Amino acid sequence: MRKPPVFESIAPKQVMNKVTAPEMPFQWSINPYRGCTHGCSFCYARVTHTYMGLAADDTFRHHVFVKENAADVLNAQLRRKLKHHQGDYARLQRDIGLVNIGTATDPYQPIEARQRETRKCLEVLAHYGIQTSITTRSPLIRRDIDVLKHMNIQSIHISVNTLDKSVWRNLEPATPAPQKRLETIQTLADAGLPVGILLAPIIPHLTDSREQLHDVIHLAIQHGAHFIIPSVLRLSGEVKTWFLQTIQRHYPELVGKYQRLYKGAYAPQSYVRPLMDSVHTMLDELQMTTDIPARPLSRYNTGQEDTRSSESDAFTGISCVNREGMNSQSVQLTLPI
Repeated sequence: MRKPPVFESIAPKQVMNKVTAPEMPFQWSINPYRGCTHGCSFCYARVTHTYMGLAADDTFRHHVFVKENAADVLNAQLRRKLKHHQGDYARLQRDIGLVNIGTATDPYQPIEARQRETRKCLEVLAHYGIQTSITTRSPLIRRDIDVLKHMNIQSIHISVNTLDKSVWRNLEPATPAPQKRLETIQTLADAGLPVGILLAPIIPHLTDSREQLHDVIHLAIQHGAHFIIPSVLRLSGEVKTWFLQTIQRHYPELVGKYQRLYKGAYAPQSYVRPLMDSVHTMLDELQMTTDIPARPLSRYNTGQEDTRSSESDAFTGISCVNREGMNSQSVQLTLPI
């Protein structure tokens, strides 16, 4: 019997971190948690636990760090930047660019239902009008549609890489079922939000057949996906060690194939190129894009609005509202600038 996960609170010095890799499509990242109880065996973020002196094995799943008061820290960061721009929201938004939530954790893993750190960060980003993208495997994101509809949301990425129940459960031991994720796409699309799927990771020998990929793409389209972004499995350092242990348990006949295919972190182009050509051909045939559609400015707030959902807790410097007996769906909040 598995031990229940341990949740340890930490006090972050900053929450929004600069992304320096030029190939990344976003300029900043936010991860309200470190570690993830979803426990995906292939997760590249496992290596971040080694920075805390922990192993990149299942400790990543069973010891999760919660960045307490993340929204307070984020608000302070953005307030300082806004002051630098003399209170000009438009200049701040241009300076920040795109922020992605969920680069190294799932921001909607189960603990978020209680902690609400992600939701509170969204409230801060909404106030400042910061362009935001989100990556998750969880239907819990539907809880925050009321906030998301009033944000400068560039895109929401729901990760779906297989419909095979056996592969899903063996490699992603605690993620919501793929069908639940597809239903989440439908809900977000119906709400007018720019949502698509990360067809990722495509796992050699397990999820990479044309039939498997076609089925995921077809159902994603049926459920309202606006875009589909494919990506092949990457296995670096300690992540490879844990992934191969998982493969040994469930698919021992494949261990040698992975060892030969992954001499380094990436599969060779002799494998990747024809696979991606095939995926893009399928996308073209189904008239689906890998591009994220532009969202008209009229579809979101621009930072000056202060009406926010009553579901979120207060930020630093905001008086708490007694919601007892309230029927209104929103309250008036004023962030300290």
